[in-house]
Amino acid sequence: MSTTMTSSDTAAYHEMLRTLSEGSVHTNFEAFVDIAWDDPAYAVVPDDERWILPKEFPIGRHSWYQSLPRERQIEIGMAYQAQICKVGLQFESVLIRGVMEYVFTLDNQDPEYRYLMHEVTEETHHTQMFQETVNRTGADVKGARRFLRAMQPVVPVFGRLLPELFFTGVLAGEEPIDHVQKAVLRGGSDIHPMMQRVMQIHVAEEARHISFAHEYLRRTVPSLSRGRRAALSITFPIVMRVLGDAIMKPTPEFCARYDIPKDVVDELYWDSEDGAKMLRDLFADVRTLAEEAGLMNKVSRRLWKALKIDGRPARYRSEPAPAAA
Repeated sequence: MSTTMTSSDTAAYHEMLRTLSEGSVHTNFEAFVDIAWDDPAYAVVPDDERWILPKEFPIGRHSWYQSLPRERQIEIGMAYQAQICKVGLQFESVLIRGVMEYVFTLDNQDPEYRYLMHEVTEETHHTQMFQETVNRTGADVKGARRFLRAMQPVVPVFGRLLPELFFTGVLAGEEPIDHVQKAVLRGGSDIHPMMQRVMQIHVAEEARHISFAHEYLRRTVPSLSRGRRAALSITFPIVMRVLGDAIMKPTPEFCARYDIPKDVVDELYWDSEDGAKMLRDLFADVRTLAEEAGLMNKVSRRLWKALKIDGRPARYRSEPAPAAA
């Protein structure tokens, strides 16, 4: 096994893995079966106001965006959602390769293998549905920032060499997208039905993936050497902030192409009061995990605060963020 546990802990962990694996068997989606791509209702047509960004997206609630002509709001809204899909599929491509590095190290009979291969299957379908969404919008988006695209061949190796750091990165990429998509779906905005269906599928399956990464770290971190645990306590918030920004912030390429002013981007990500609150809210669940796994100490708490992602831990997984005062 990849963690050191008592026999009762091991049994409980194996039961959780069995539950997640069975969930993948009985509730799963295929990109080209469970999305009605050719349904006329899903068609991407000109002048469709459902592509205008709702308030759950930072850009959508900014006065600059709201003051644009309706046609420009639609154009930017469609491209921004396609950009998030492109970043998402690039991230999940790295995740798949890293998981394959990790499972290569597992012993026979280890139930992590079965669950993680279910996850790889699901993530493969996610990359397909994200790319198909991008293709159908026609937006020629590039996805992640150049330095992250350059680093992507190296990152999967951490799945084998430093799995605790790799699964930290998994959460840093998954939690922000999950947070925003849940907020959009809960908000009940009239978004394009193709985009809505993609979000529904992604949120449903990511719940399992995030649950596994949380439990893996919660159980693995206490068994690490003192040095590795101390190093992770420092790198954990840094990875969260760097990848959170990579997922959420529009790239300089995107801003230049769609004439989004720098002061608007700076205000939204994360200089304004609302922006600062959203940044903290993105990581409420992982702050809870850091507390439970023993990754909060005097040094790391200062780092969380310096990175502006400190705050109260979530009381339970996926707790909706409290409204601004």
